[in-house]
Amino acid sequence: MAKQKTAERSLESIMWNCRNALRGTVGGNEKNRDAVMGLVFLKFAGDKFDKRREAIKTRYGDIPAFLEKKSFYLSENVFYLNETSRWSYIIRNAKQDGITVIIDTAMKDIEDGNPPLKGALPQNFYATLGARPEQMSALISEIDKINEERFHDRDLIGRVYEYFMQVFAIDSGTSNEKGEFYTPASIVRLIAEIIEPYSGVVYDPCCGSAGMFVSSIKFVERHNGNRSKISVVGQERNPDTWRLAKMNLAIRGIAHNLGERPESTFAEDLHKDKKVDFIMANPPFNLKLNAQGVTQDKLNGDARWDGYTTPPVSNANYAWVLHILSKLNVTNGIAGFLLANGALNADGVEGEIRKSLVENDKVEAIIVLPREMFYSTDISVTLWILNNNKKTRALNGRQLRDRQGEVLFIDLRRWNENTYEKKYVQFSDERIAAVRKIYTSWQIGEDYADVSELCRSATKTEIAAQGYSLAPSKYIEFIDHDLELDTRAGMRWVLDEIKSALAEERETVRLLEIASKTEVHYAD
Repeated sequence: MAKQKTAERSLESIMWNCRNALRGTVGGNEKNRDAVMGLVFLKFAGDKFDKRREAIKTRYGDIPAFLEKKSFYLSENVFYLNETSRWSYIIRNAKQDGITVIIDTAMKDIEDGNPPLKGALPQNFYATLGARPEQMSALISEIDKINEERFHDRDLIGRVYEYFMQVFAIDSGTSNEKGEFYTPASIVRLIAEIIEPYSGVVYDPCCGSAGMFVSSIKFVERHNGNRSKISVVGQERNPDTWRLAKMNLAIRGIAHNLGERPESTFAEDLHKDKKVDFIMANPPFNLKLNAQGVTQDKLNGDARWDGYTTPPVSNANYAWVLHILSKLNVTNGIAGFLLANGALNADGVEGEIRKSLVENDKVEAIIVLPREMFYSTDISVTLWILNNNKKTRALNGRQLRDRQGEVLFIDLRRWNENTYEKKYVQFSDERIAAVRKIYTSWQIGEDYADVSELCRSATKTEIAAQGYSLAPSKYIEFIDHDLELDTRAGMRWVLDEIKSALAEERETVRLLEIASKTEVHYAD
């Protein structure tokens, strides 16, 4: 156990060194991130290539015609690398002044030779980065230390990518940039555990660095499913983030369709008319579509809002909701996505849309999360669960009851005890399991009970009586702890006063007793 902990600390220290190798010397956090992530990709792609090459050599012998046969690699989901693109070549030349040109050439050759990587790898990037040769050499040396022989981890690739995605999101220098490409892992896992993407198409309309897709595959693996039964589809508007997503999926061997280019979902839906089984998403909070050049005229008449009021361009929250709903399989589609809490009570056009969602029985659960879970904001946000089938049916070994006309509300704002990086909250595996238990118990109608300050099942009639607000505080019973504390404080003050009075009385009695026993002598 001690050796394992030492190894874990060693891996963390190596990744820490990689994180800081170029800090302060290149053009900002994003360039630092892309430089590190690109080299990590080369390292893992090289390791997988070498491993496959040894397997070919064992089977066919040391024969160049076989060792360089491209199809032998691609058939095993391994990228073919020519000699100057291999990590071993990068290592041999790491101390050369022209190492950045060597890396740029490798990136271009790998992308050109492997169609799934089209547009994924940074091009002409390292030579213009501004890092000194000795810095690049040091970074390459640190990344080279990350290997399966040293760290016996079945998901070393995933662990390393997850670490860098997280720390670079935390390191982001501006509030607009922070966390834009990364959703904290424990939230993503919570969504996957609730919507259970065992098989079918998973979609994310604003996929960032593809964390939702990775989590859906991990969910299947965690529950001993078949990852080949899951396919992922999505899009991302930021070019750098789009490339990160493609790299993240490609190095893990996850087949994907993120469109042929980065593009805004509202400017152009790259998967128009596509229907999916599952949706996992973390749309930008309170996005102003008009600031991105999307006019109200462009939204008017869009088929995505059919049956609902057209959402406003001034705030995209409900445009995201309706877009997500329009993509769901109409029979059994289910979605889990995040929105700012303001959407729970928004009025006007947004209030009309929310009323229709409730009346059409699309909302299954509303889960408010603790503060400090995101790097982009310290506010509490909400996880929405939309479900196109709330009727009685069998699902994943459970017999679900009819939940039509009901919505489950869960408030997790007090579940904030597990923190990292001094301030950020994350859910432990036990907490995620507890939320899933509440949700599934409510679905099947066994072992579920409303709990004060935690959860409550509300009817459509009750929600209508609250003006169709979806704020959990409107339905969950809350105890006034401030009043409780005031009462306790008052009681303590009363007890203290009583104790003080009793102490004074005892002292007075003691003095009187002394006086009664003392002989008084008067001077002559």
